[in-house]
Amino acid sequence: MTTEAHTVEDSRYEAVSSRDARFDGVFFFAVSTTGIYCRPSCPAITPKRRNVSFHRTAAAAQRAGFRACRRCRPDAVPGSAEWNVRADVVGRAVRLIGDGVVDREGVAGLAGRLGYSTRQVQRQLNAELGAGPIALARALRGHTARVLLQTTTLQAAEIAFAAGFASVRQFNDTIREIYAATPTELRAIRPGRNSAGHGGSGIPLRLAHRRPYAADRMFDHLAAHVVPGVEEVIGARGTRTYRRTLRLPGGAGVAEVGERPGAGGWLECRLHLTDLRDLTSATQRMRRLLDLDADPCAVAERLGADRALAPLVTARPGLRVPGAADPHESAIRTLVGESAAGDLVAAHGEKLDAPSGGLTHLFPRAEDLTGSGRPALRALAQALATGDLVLDPGADREETERRLLRLPGIDARTAAGVRLHALGDPDVLPPGDPAVPPGADTGRWRPWRSYAMHHLWAAAADPGGP
Repeated sequence: MTTEAHTVEDSRYEAVSSRDARFDGVFFFAVSTTGIYCRPSCPAITPKRRNVSFHRTAAAAQRAGFRACRRCRPDAVPGSAEWNVRADVVGRAVRLIGDGVVDREGVAGLAGRLGYSTRQVQRQLNAELGAGPIALARALRGHTARVLLQTTTLQAAEIAFAAGFASVRQFNDTIREIYAATPTELRAIRPGRNSAGHGGSGIPLRLAHRRPYAADRMFDHLAAHVVPGVEEVIGARGTRTYRRTLRLPGGAGVAEVGERPGAGGWLECRLHLTDLRDLTSATQRMRRLLDLDADPCAVAERLGADRALAPLVTARPGLRVPGAADPHESAIRTLVGESAAGDLVAAHGEKLDAPSGGLTHLFPRAEDLTGSGRPALRALAQALATGDLVLDPGADREETERRLLRLPGIDARTAAGVRLHALGDPDVLPPGDPAVPPGADTGRWRPWRSYAMHHLWAAAADPGGP
């Protein structure tokens, strides 16, 4: 091992020794004497250095033969913010795997979306993450299955297929290998919460995030940009619930998320799905919408070093950048605005089989808008419908922006808005934005310029603040 590698591992061991939660999800450590892997903040006694190995992903630790710790549940930590920042093939692949592409389309489908051969994708993921696409998807399926076992009363066979397993036997084998327990034994270890079935009560989940998380600011944004029929925010500030419809591969869904963060660093979520196999996709979409994989400490460290931004960062700790539950919907809304989006829903949205509170429609498909009388909307809808413009989690952000700018009626600010929200790019600086202080060295804000802009916009909207 090189001196540099020794230094990195020594730093990681220091994080483990101090139980530093900032590194949860950034790496995992495994203990050779117990055969268990943990998150850095695990409260158990710190193992001796010689018995510890480090892994970039939970999948890599599992591939090396280690079982998930039942105490710290390392499979439940937020994803590394690195995958949102990185625009290379590895970052794009991880985002697509999280969206369930491997489960739906296989490794060949993943490679096709990335524009690489399956062999190239396998090699790059194994080299950087210690696990290939199948192992990464398998780890995600295992986590989904554990959540369902411990939070619902669904039958094992239902859970197996909802989590993406091809068979009950594969499901049983994976659970035993990852958690050293049978599904029945794992179900008995409930984290002290009520269980629920499928149907009217939905599937309860905890969406983990790194603290601090400015939930009030996120829900203020969601409430201010509601599209009637597709979204609603109910309740008083501090205890609000955001609800929205989702167009998923297997059918329609409804998601609802509570504003009040849990003590352990999560938001309570409930999903109502037509097809249980959409669970992973629905969960990841809500995570992207709420920006739950962000690293607020890294953002604050970089932006807080700027004299103009430092007081804003201090005043609004944990401020997030709202993303998109549906990238196509987000792009269309960015182009036409919320008011016109509501008109589109009323005219072209697909009605739910049964209304759910104020939720009555799914947002229109791009195909439904290709005959629009607005040239810019028509061009965008046609590009999305034909696949000339791709806005999935693994999209090449630079190429997407170039293609957007070639469409009639799409200017640089609109393209930046699509990149910011629909693609979840953390490093977008809209051109000519008046909120940017004159003479600001915006290059120093990289790779978190999207967060810098949201701090500046929040300050502009609150003149009495810093």
